[in-house]
Amino acid sequence: MGMIARTLSLMGLERRNDASPLDPSWQALAPMTGHYAGVSARAAENISTVLACTTAIASALAYVPALVYRRDGGTRLEQPMHPLARLVRGGPNSAMTWPDLIEHWIASALLTGNGLIEIERNGGGQVSGLSFIPWGNVTVQELSSGRLAYDISDGKGNSRRLLEGEVLHLRDRTNDGKIGVSRLSRSADTVTGVELTNRHARNFLANGANPSGVIKHPGTMTPEQKNDLRHQFNAKHAGASNAGRALILDGGLEWQAAQISPEDAELLETRRFGVEEIARLFQVPPPIVGDYTHNTFTNSETAGRWFATFCLAPWARKIEAEFARSLFATGAPYELELDLSGFLRGDPETRWNAHKIALETGVLDADEVRQVEGWNPRARSEATQGSSEAAE
Repeated sequence: MGMIARTLSLMGLERRNDASPLDPSWQALAPMTGHYAGVSARAAENISTVLACTTAIASALAYVPALVYRRDGGTRLEQPMHPLARLVRGGPNSAMTWPDLIEHWIASALLTGNGLIEIERNGGGQVSGLSFIPWGNVTVQELSSGRLAYDISDGKGNSRRLLEGEVLHLRDRTNDGKIGVSRLSRSADTVTGVELTNRHARNFLANGANPSGVIKHPGTMTPEQKNDLRHQFNAKHAGASNAGRALILDGGLEWQAAQISPEDAELLETRRFGVEEIARLFQVPPPIVGDYTHNTFTNSETAGRWFATFCLAPWARKIEAEFARSLFATGAPYELELDLSGFLRGDPETRWNAHKIALETGVLDADEVRQVEGWNPRARSEATQGSSEAAE
């Protein structure tokens, strides 16, 4: 791998073989403008709202139950003994639990546009493990057949190749249908604006939380005297750690505080707007990431439902579709489902009202409701069973 290709790989960009008319690594640079063109995912997470949105989505989807079903005609039967179901319960590899794997995978897709998991199989072709691969270690090439090849680097000069069907490739929206593009790079100007605001706030605080001012002298000072005074003042009074420290002047010197600028007065409001901007990029309601500026108990509940419906559900569907495409054999009757109804466990009133409606309409019986809640079927006495049989 050449120096340019290796550098682009570490930046999360891709290349194809020389047979391609245009190298997508250079095409990928075109829409990336501003401060975040090619910045690593770790650097992007220095913006607290980016980290909060990524964590909220990835952790929520890692938390929900993952169930394997087998379709039999018009019915579905849960398959707790399927190899994938066993990995969900026992862990996909020796270093990770299932929530760890899903959290890493989704976070990578959110930050870089792509998440990759290697599918490990035993001699019989059954899935035996799943391993997360950081996207920064991946270089993608398009083969002459049109399929993608993933060259994985271990950071020590060694690489290996995986093909489609050997990986689970989760993509954010793409430009070419093959490689996802990070929404941070799509909205580079927005992210840059938030970063510049944060940088201004850091500089403002680093120079002292109180407004700066001027020291007035009744006479004329030499350049050396000005420099000495400036250095002495900065040493004792500049910086947030010296805020509020008593100022003692002599020799006719006088301190005059400067008025805070409108820009500094609006700093907090500007940073709050930046939170809303980043949350909008990830389709996360602001209360989910800790912005309660316009929050009430009512719209907090609404925000939670909106989050599950319009943010989590699309990602869950992408995950289910990728497992169906890459892990299960073509035409196999198996499917993975992420059960988002688990979010209602934090809202018992809504959950039990839904159970009541299901019971009244005959959609579920009492034992099925108990199963949904994770309880065993209700034990029936022999007399009850006998009466039931006699009635039949």
